[in-house]
Amino acid sequence: MESIWKTTIWSQFGAAIDMLQNAMRACPDELWSDSSKSPEWVERDVVGFWYVAYHTLFFLDFYLSGSAEGFTPPAPFTSDELDPAGLLPERAYTKAELQSYLDHVRKKFRATIEGMTDADFLKPAGFKWLDLNQAELLLCNMRHVQHHAAQLNLILRQKAGSAPRWVAKAQDI
Repeated sequence: MESIWKTTIWSQFGAAIDMLQNAMRACPDELWSDSSKSPEWVERDVVGFWYVAYHTLFFLDFYLSGSAEGFTPPAPFTSDELDPAGLLPERAYTKAELQSYLDHVRKKFRATIEGMTDADFLKPAGFKWLDLNQAELLLCNMRHVQHHAAQLNLILRQKAGSAPRWVAKAQDI
């Protein structure tokens, strides 16, 4: 693929990842795992800020994997997030653990985009429940990351009184 498009996709997708990272870093410790401060839109009433960040990173990692077969997130994370029963992790993950996961998926995305050809972008997404090609899957995944980064920023504004600023493009182009 033309390098201008790879750079552009990274610039914007990386900005969404940066916004997620900034929200995670800005979260006060007392808000991180306090399920009583979960916003009303969280369907599960036993999760906190950490879970929204985890869910976002998990699915970013998952959809960058190309298919569900053989996908395993790095330790200490499990594939329970895919369970139809809605299994929650046994404990709240720490900021350090989720920062490490964010670093992992940032590198995975960078390697994925750099390795793609024009033909790769037009191939099916690899997930039978998604009628998307690889290019659409990348954009869908970026929208998912930005959606949850915005939710975390809303939580920070409502519960902590401030939130990080908008990121226009990735900081590590």
